[in-house]
Parts: sequence; C-alpha cells; structure tokens
Amino acid sequence: MLLRRPLATALSAGLLLLVTACAGDDLDSDSADDPATSGGGEGTSVVIGSQSFDEAALVTAMYQQVLEAEGYDVETRLVDTRPAYLGEMPDAVQIAPEYVAGIVDQLNTDANGPDAAPISTSDAAETIEAGSALLEEKGLTLLDPSPAFSANGYFVSTEASPDVTALSDLKGQQVTLAAAPDCKGRADCEKGLVDTYGIDITLEPLGYASPETFKAVLDGEAQLGQTSTLDGTLEEQGLLLLEDDLGIQPAQNLVPAVSTAFLDEHPDVADPLNALMAALDNETLAELLVRVQVDREKAEDVAADFLASADLL
Repeated sequence: MLLRRPLATALSAGLLLLVTACAGDDLDSDSADDPATSGGGEGTSVVIGSQSFDEAALVTAMYQQVLEAEGYDVETRLVDTRPAYLGEMPDAVQIAPEYVAGIVDQLNTDANGPDAAPISTSDAAETIEAGSALLEEKGLTLLDPSPAFSANGYFVSTEASPDVTALSDLKGQQVTLAAAPDCKGRADCEKGLVDTYGIDITLEPLGYASPETFKAVLDGEAQLGQTSTLDGTLEEQGLLLLEDDLGIQPAQNLVPAVSTAFLDEHPDVADPLNALMAALDNETLAELLVRVQVDREKAEDVAADFLASADLL
C-alpha cells in the first residue's frame, strides 16, 4: 500500500496538469474564436482588386483596413482598368471596391459584346436587379450600395474654353478626349458623348484622372479630360467640371463586389464592408479626397483617420 500512495498521488497530479492544460487550450481557442480579440478572418488570405486612381486607391485602403481589423491577411492589387482585375474574379481576386453601374454594364458588354445596350439606370437598386443574372453567372455578389455616388466627370480648361460650362456646349465640335482606355464604346463615356451629345470624339487613352490627362488638357493637346465628379483638384488647376446636362451618367454608387463562394465561406466580411458603405456619403468622400489629391496625404493615412473617427475599426 505504501508503494501505491505515491503512484496514486502522481496520477492525480498528472490528471490535474492534463485538465489544466486542456482548460488552457479551451481558453486559447475561445479567445481565438472571439472576433473582439482576434477578428473573424483568423489569418485567411484575401485579395482586393481595384483601379489605381486616387478615389479608388483611397476606398481600397479603407477596405483593406476594415478587413485586417477582422483578422484577414489582405493583399491589394491596383491596376489601370476594371477588366484587368474583373477578369481575375472570383478566384484570384475575391473582393473589389466597385461602382454599381460600372460593374453591371461591364459584365453586360463582356457577355453580350461591346455594342450591347447598357442595362444600368439612374437607380442603384434597379441596376443591381437588372444585372443579377450576370452577377450570378460571374460568381459575384454585390453587398449594400453606399449613398456615396461617384460618376465619370468631364472637364475643360477655363482659359482655353471660357464659354463652355456643359457638355452640350460641345455639340458638333471635334474634341480630343483624354480618358481611361476603357472609355471607348461606353455609354457613360465615348459612346455617350458621341451619340447623346453629338460630339466628334478622338480618344487619347491617357488614364482616368491621371497626371497625363490633366497635363494634356492644360497644354491644349486635349480639349476634354475625364475625372470623377468628386474631384477636388480642378479649380486650383484652372479646370472646370462640365455639367452632364443630358444625363449620360447612371447610378454609380460605391458598392463592394465579393466572390460569392468566398462570401459563403466567410460571411463575416459583409458586416464591416456594409458598415463602411453606410458611413460614406458624397460630402465625406469629397473631403477625404481633397486630403489625398490636394494636400497629398497618403491614402492609407486618410483612410485610417476616417475609419477611426467613424468607429469602424
């Protein structure tokens, strides 16, 4: 019996250590599963594809930071045109900061050819419904659209075109347009300017709101340039955003486009992105863009300040 007591004691101590270790594992596991302590992504990799102009880069930085706060390992890929990243979705790229009419009309022309009539309207919900079959076929889901609305805008030099204030003022004129390469054939860009406004357009694919586009208009090499309707840099450059008085711009509300398969596996990405969209409006986004475009602050710093102030991190 004397020999068995130490053995029993040792066994009891061993069991106690085992129970303590298991309890510790459970606590660690509970902590890791708690979004408040580690985020819902738990180190899952996700790729965000977007365009490289200032507005898109700013919103992409917001997406990245809210998802990193959820525990995701985020990679961003900024490119010149929508087709460059949309062609990689939904597999190599899982999430894109998008614009409602932009993505729906792009999917429509991808499926039905460059001459397909646009299916977008000035209403975001109608446009999403019109594109639902195309989105499903592509394997994408659009989350909640934002009140923030950013459409294509077209500007002139106030010195070279002092009497031009609206796009209809250019009717019948031969105009060189500095714009993104994917402007060609689009109803909200080259095609709309030709068919709706009657402008004879020669397209120079110098980029969307790029330094080359601004320079071309300022130097007189182009009479018209493409930018965002929220661009806050125009006045100080001696440029004027023209009124789209015949209304070729559809509903371009900001909206997250997410791989449906990825969303099914990681439904927790929806809430933070929807909350971000709800917090943005045109006034807020325009003010943030001034900090990036005029004050030349880094997009990621401006994004971080906004997300903190809006209690989104």
